[in-house]
Amino acid sequence: MSLAGKHVVIIGGGSGIGREVARRAAGEGAKVHLGGRTPEKLSTAAKEVGGTWQVVDTTDQDSLAAFFGALDRVDHLFTPGASYTVGPLRELSDSDAASPFVTKFWGQYHAVKHAVPKLAPDASIVLMSGAASVRPPGAAPAYVACNAAVEGLGRGLAVELAPVRVNVVAPGTIDGDLWAGRPAAVREASFDQYSRDTLLRRVGKESEVADAVLYLFGSTYTTGSTLYPDGGYALR
Repeated sequence: MSLAGKHVVIIGGGSGIGREVARRAAGEGAKVHLGGRTPEKLSTAAKEVGGTWQVVDTTDQDSLAAFFGALDRVDHLFTPGASYTVGPLRELSDSDAASPFVTKFWGQYHAVKHAVPKLAPDASIVLMSGAASVRPPGAAPAYVACNAAVEGLGRGLAVELAPVRVNVVAPGTIDGDLWAGRPAAVREASFDQYSRDTLLRRVGKESEVADAVLYLFGSTYTTGSTLYPDGGYALR
């Protein structure tokens, strides 16, 4: 399926994987609309891809209603934007433990809910989980459970919204914006450990996750599936 002339909406499109998908979609002729919480990042990304942008907070349903209410049509929706705290059951407060569900699960759930009236009959949705759903990286049970729940959400939405297609992308550790802001020693130790734990012996790139998202946009006979661009992490 060509993206030329299609309306691609990315919540979390101001940086990282979302921005890379925006760049790729625009390069294929799509009309790209970016959402997120940081105007400066959204403005810069939108200028780069020749798209439009609007601030949106996926934890606020009024904000989501305004975001999708301003759109005429959605052909493809990608929702990687989320912010949360990860850690052990013994150490996290209940609010921190719930944060992946608040932003990553319910944020995507409500984004889809408000997008539904604007979805084209042959639209596609790509949700974001993570390879931790099937192989916990350490003591982070709420985060692991959230990623698994997002994958279940994708299957459930695929049934309810058909013939709209709903799929999930579940990356492993990716060298990109998310890790760039963390201390170098922490980043290097995490990358080294992940490289030892995965079949391809390296961390991934944002462009490799974008490959999976663009595939799911265009694969017209794929729905209810989860793709793992994780270098084989889930298999070790």
